[in-house]
Amino acid sequence: MANKNIAGSSAVNRYLRVSKPTNVVFNIIMIVLALACVLPMLLILSISLTSENSLNEYGYRFIPKEFSLEGYGYIFTQSPAIMRALGISVIITVTGTILGVLLNSLMGYVISRKSYKLQKFFIWFVFVPMIFNGGLVSSYFIIGNFLRLSNTIWVLIIPLAVSSYSIIICKTFFRATIPDSLIESANIDGASELTIFFKIILPLSKPVLATIALFLSFAYWNDWFTSLLYIHNPGLYSLQAYLNTILTDIEFLLQNAYMMGIVSQEILATMPREAARMAIVVIAVAPIACTYPFFQRYFVSGLTIGAIKG
Repeated sequence: MANKNIAGSSAVNRYLRVSKPTNVVFNIIMIVLALACVLPMLLILSISLTSENSLNEYGYRFIPKEFSLEGYGYIFTQSPAIMRALGISVIITVTGTILGVLLNSLMGYVISRKSYKLQKFFIWFVFVPMIFNGGLVSSYFIIGNFLRLSNTIWVLIIPLAVSSYSIIICKTFFRATIPDSLIESANIDGASELTIFFKIILPLSKPVLATIALFLSFAYWNDWFTSLLYIHNPGLYSLQAYLNTILTDIEFLLQNAYMMGIVSQEILATMPREAARMAIVVIAVAPIACTYPFFQRYFVSGLTIGAIKG
């Protein structure tokens, strides 16, 4: 019997084994894909560190002919406004991520319990908005006119805090990972639902919590459209919205240079246009990119376990 098991195991391993040529091909494909992701960012960083004269003469290069920080200098000439926008982005990203993780996990946990009488109703309540969207006009009316959140920092936090996709991920993870017997034993010991959730469920759910936190932090940090719609006070602009304003101003100056006076044209001629644009990209991407390695281990585990049907 033992020999048959060993033979069967070796047969399975033989079919699962990847040949050396196939392994080489897979490695080459992975290297190409990695370079396709990394090289554009390196080129953007290089352009942001190149002088405007060098860009005009030699074009885009991975190794700059003439290093310069004039692109970053142009952006940080408006340092107080940028630092204020950075502070706003940090506040909404941290607050929104914590709030979003709490709300999505709570809703996901509730609809994952088969003993909950309204489980099916709330599953459909969450699922339908994934397919049908009310549209921009209705959202603007509810958020701006009905809830009166326009021109407040909460309008940058609340609309993005909850999503059907995140709730479904949490629900699937809890259903597939948390056994009913664990919750039943806690109920027998007299633990309340909130005690079970915060002291038992959450400590066992780090992968899915990290996954949702990563999605939310990316969404909050990269969001500029909400500011465009609802924020009229420049003091409440997020970093992305403020950098988008700078980029729009550069584009406006470039497109209307012939209508300006001599002084304005001279300023435009000395403005680090390409370097400033790429510096904006680096400033916008770098902070959130640095946080990804801290989430990666949990992120992969959360997606893998959360994908199991439950």
